[in-house]
Amino acid sequence: MSDAGPGAPRRVALFGGSFNPPHVAHQMVALYVLETQPIDELWFVPTYAHPFGKPLVAYEHRVVMCELAAAALGPRVQVSRAEAELAERPGFVASHTLDLIDHIAAAGHALRLVVGADILHEVAKWHRWTDVVARAPLIVVGRGGHALPPGATGGEVAMPEVSATQIRELLARGDSSVAGLVPRDVLRYIAQHHLYQP
Repeated sequence: MSDAGPGAPRRVALFGGSFNPPHVAHQMVALYVLETQPIDELWFVPTYAHPFGKPLVAYEHRVVMCELAAAALGPRVQVSRAEAELAERPGFVASHTLDLIDHIAAAGHALRLVVGADILHEVAKWHRWTDVVARAPLIVVGRGGHALPPGATGGEVAMPEVSATQIRELLARGDSSVAGLVPRDVLRYIAQHHLYQP
């Protein structure tokens, strides 16, 4: 659903996450947003480091896996390395969502932020959350039952219950049922680099 006129700022939906690994539900969210929201592009934004210190596969591996997942969806889905760019700044301690938005908005993009309905109750706890939603209004995806904040759009779309934790456990066990949860090229990359192995 892209209809921005020439010279208008590019309308970008930011979809952040650890993507450890990216899976088919991430792809489904991207397609849903592209087809239902007035945006030009959706960017996967892998977190550089987990905010609560949980172990993650190396950032570069997660970026490449996101690029593989995005490639299957077409040119309107991209991968941003903005979190790594922020981490390289002198004095960097931790990245807040607002830092990310300001960093990407500096290029002149009009931003929206994709979040799951399941984390709406946490939004008010974010650092300067009113500034976050003012600068990048929310696109809420997932099951209903949650009131949308002012300026947010989205819908009650039933996404499959896919857990990255479950995927990592299946990969560690060599369980072939993981093939229905992870994009084919991502799964191939995981195997080639022996990721998520015990």
